Amino acid sequence: MASELTQVQHAQMAAILGQDQSNFETLISQLMSTNNDQRSQAESLYNLCKQHQPDSLSLKLAHLLQSSPHPEARAMAAILLRKLLTRDDSFLWPQLTASTQSTIKSILLACVPREEAKTISKKLCDTISELAAGILPENGWPELLPFMFQCVTSDNPKLRESALLIFAQLAQFIGETLVPHLDTLHNVFFQCLGGNSSAEVRIAALGATINFIQCLTNTSDRDRFQDLLPPMMQTLTEALNCGQEATAQEALELLIDLAGTEPRFLRRQLVDVVGAMLQIAEAESLEEGTRHLAIEFVITLAEARERAPGMMRKLPQFIQRLFGILMKMLLDIEDDPVWHSADTEDEDAGESSNYGVAQECLDRLSISLGGNTIVPVASELLPAFLAAPEWQKHHAALICLAQIAEGCSKVMIKNLDQVLSMVLNSFQDPHARVRWAAINAIGQLSTDLGPDLQVQYHHRVLPALASAMDDFQNPRVQELFQKYYDAVMPYLKAILMNATDKSNRMLRAKSMECISLVGMAVGKEKFRDDAKQVMDVLMQLQGSQMEADDPTTSYMLQAWARLCKCLGQDFLPYMSVVMPPLLHSAQLKPDVTITSADSDADIDESDDESIETITLGDKRIGIKTSVLEEKATACNMLCCYADELKEGFFPWIDQVAPTLVPLLKFYFHEEVRKAAVSAMPELLRSAKLAVEKGLAQGRNESYVKQLSDYIIPALVEALHKEPEIEICSSMLDALNECVQISGTILDESQVRCIVDEIKQVITASSSRKAERAERAKAEDFDVDEGEILKEENEQEEELFDQVGDCLGTLIKTFKASFLPFFDELSSARIKQRKKEELSFVYLMMLLSIVVKQHLGAVYGLGVCAEFGGTVFKPLVGEALRRLNAVISHPNATHSDNVMAYDNAVSALGKICQYHRDSIDAAQIVPLWLNSLPIKGDLIEAKVVHEQLCSMVERSDGDLLGPNNQYLPKIVAVFAEVLCAGKDLATEQTSGRMISLLRQLQQTLPPSTLASTWSSLQPQHALALQSILSQ
Repeated sequence: MASELTQVQHAQMAAILGQDQSNFETLISQLMSTNNDQRSQAESLYNLCKQHQPDSLSLKLAHLLQSSPHPEARAMAAILLRKLLTRDDSFLWPQLTASTQSTIKSILLACVPREEAKTISKKLCDTISELAAGILPENGWPELLPFMFQCVTSDNPKLRESALLIFAQLAQFIGETLVPHLDTLHNVFFQCLGGNSSAEVRIAALGATINFIQCLTNTSDRDRFQDLLPPMMQTLTEALNCGQEATAQEALELLIDLAGTEPRFLRRQLVDVVGAMLQIAEAESLEEGTRHLAIEFVITLAEARERAPGMMRKLPQFIQRLFGILMKMLLDIEDDPVWHSADTEDEDAGESSNYGVAQECLDRLSISLGGNTIVPVASELLPAFLAAPEWQKHHAALICLAQIAEGCSKVMIKNLDQVLSMVLNSFQDPHARVRWAAINAIGQLSTDLGPDLQVQYHHRVLPALASAMDDFQNPRVQELFQKYYDAVMPYLKAILMNATDKSNRMLRAKSMECISLVGMAVGKEKFRDDAKQVMDVLMQLQGSQMEADDPTTSYMLQAWARLCKCLGQDFLPYMSVVMPPLLHSAQLKPDVTITSADSDADIDESDDESIETITLGDKRIGIKTSVLEEKATACNMLCCYADELKEGFFPWIDQVAPTLVPLLKFYFHEEVRKAAVSAMPELLRSAKLAVEKGLAQGRNESYVKQLSDYIIPALVEALHKEPEIEICSSMLDALNECVQISGTILDESQVRCIVDEIKQVITASSSRKAERAERAKAEDFDVDEGEILKEENEQEEELFDQVGDCLGTLIKTFKASFLPFFDELSSARIKQRKKEELSFVYLMMLLSIVVKQHLGAVYGLGVCAEFGGTVFKPLVGEALRRLNAVISHPNATHSDNVMAYDNAVSALGKICQYHRDSIDAAQIVPLWLNSLPIKGDLIEAKVVHEQLCSMVERSDGDLLGPNNQYLPKIVAVFAEVLCAGKDLATEQTSGRMISLLRQLQQTLPPSTLASTWSSLQPQHALALQSILSQ
């Protein structure tokens, strides 16, 4: 049967790829069919051809693109060719013969002037760009650049547009190679952006210009294109003046890209550019999409702190103008009757797209510019809004306060009384949406301005919230009753038990939240009587069938976890009810929709406003955030249970570990990753405690080892790929805990992976600090930007603290066996830290393992002595005692021990050099001198003997001794080092030693000189005389 099937497949391929082009066209049309079966069969045949006949398939597609009279067939051919020739997992180009490759390249270029349909022409340019991106770096298409220059200088607008479209996509690959031709490119761009060009050519030129500017690494090269900015902006204004808003929006998107990546390019003409954008944002006659993009441009500039710190803060008049625009957009809200029902799906009822954009932009603007810039503007505008008669203005002011609180928290905390008065005065507003906004603002301010708000103003906030509970006329206001008023438990229980219809679902969910928070606040003893009753209700709900969009599910997950924290081990009987739905939520797959970025079929956001879209390359990705939030909540709850129940959580580890470990690299949602990270040590601890206490259902230490082998490598791998510094710190903290729990069951390869990753973390951190130092030199750098840098550096310090803790744990756990790894880490870590930052405990642990003749330990001690600064000083005495034990050991210079001996001598020298004021130098320095020269570790030998040379050059009194009594020993060391040739000293050090000996010959009295020379061994004396006579 298999043989017969193969024959059929051969026959099908032969027919499709044969002389009759119609068979191939039929296949392509079937690939576009709406009939699933027909399309599926066509895809199978197509993939068969791709696998077995890539040359024939590629040529067929190229010829179809070139000659088919059917536009849809040509469009599909361009798309399929692009997918075949794109450098990804299914990159076919290398499999094609040279002849096929040459033919395809020729056909593609020949199609550019021939193709009349604009949409197909763009797809053709995409295909050429994708192929060129993969083969141009190896000079695989030498004909392309001459062809593009020929097209771009042509009188044919379509050819010019096509060349510019290709150039825009290829700029990142060929930009640097075109630097010698900057003048030519400048003229080409200038002409194409000019008023005589068509709108299509100008927008293509704008994209090409921006992409080329972005790929230039040299600032002076970029500056040569500064005079193109006016015609670039003119492309936008001309499109608007002609009513071509689609073109204008395309131009705005390109300019936003420039603002995000090269904001400094705009600096010289910033006032004109930003002014023009705000003028567009204010023009109510324009489409909302156009105005929103103009606002996005200004917000993007404000956010481009790393590249142009402080630049936008120097335009306060524009900030005030933008703020006013956003506040006006917040007024675009209607009092939709369905909003008052309190159903979750209607909570955004009446809100326009203007309103949503304004909310988001106020948040982003305050975070990027900070409170010192935003609060004065808000303080001027908000009182007028609150005093106005329209409810929409009251509502807008309260929403604004909630949105800017995160970015302005430091300044708003200083003005808490004024801020709080604005909000609390609105609790009695006659309009329900305003009262809701006021309670919502209190909730947000409690998060962003806490704990200051709670500590200083609870006496004002709690009564206001309590009175809000009486607002039974409006369920939407009632459901926002917050968590701080612990005197309302009877009311909360009544709501939990009686608010059972659909319109009160959110109200009931919020009552769960309040009850569980109050329970945690008052503790188990006070809550115990109510707990049983509440748990029974939750158990009934858990077993009932709830609708997919019922908010009760998420709130119940959190309520169970809080109740567990409150009840502790008493909660264990409920785990069998709680865990199944929790695991289901934690295992939810992200609801992702992927379409082509240029597809006409946009992702439908109308049904669910929780869908967020992002564009990556030529793909548009839609992600349903509600699914991610439920998943994050569940993961956090799992971590809570493991933390609270300890060994009691053991029965669930086998299900939870495989669920959470893969989520260490769940890049769709930070909270999911954070929860997974926090859970790792808790799972290990639970397993270890259960085994130790005999509660592990027959499992022993090998189970802990197995779990450790699963978790720790996964954590290390996730750390390597983690983009967020804060989460990196959490991962190091979790890794540190996991190592403490696992102890010596870790094997050498796992320790090696950890050490390698710590080195990587150190390197990456140093690079980031260097980048910040460069940012601090920027001309727009100001106080606010300094605050931001300070916070970022504090995050970096936290990261290094975690690195230190990890190293300390590794040394404490593995003692001497870790020290070979310490050799690698010591310079990487310690030399990059300020001397005060070394952990005292870390050094104490290092000292505790300087065992006899241990090379790694004594080397590490030397590094600490050199770089440990004041932190090392209290340990100098103990370090000397340990080093002396190594140096004075009877077998110290035995071949097995000589390397440790040499490193101990080197470490002693570093103490003499860096901690002279903490030692008895008259005793210790001669001890060090008498241990010289060292001959085993040739690297350390060169360092130590150079140090000796330097000390002699500066006439170190402790080294020379009273009346130069140690001079014969110094000369003897010099002689032995010089006789060894290049082994024990660098050429430079040897030269300095010879100069010093010649000085001694000239300055010492003859009798002293003769006495010094006579103390040398005969062979050394002869060699020295020979060297000095040259």
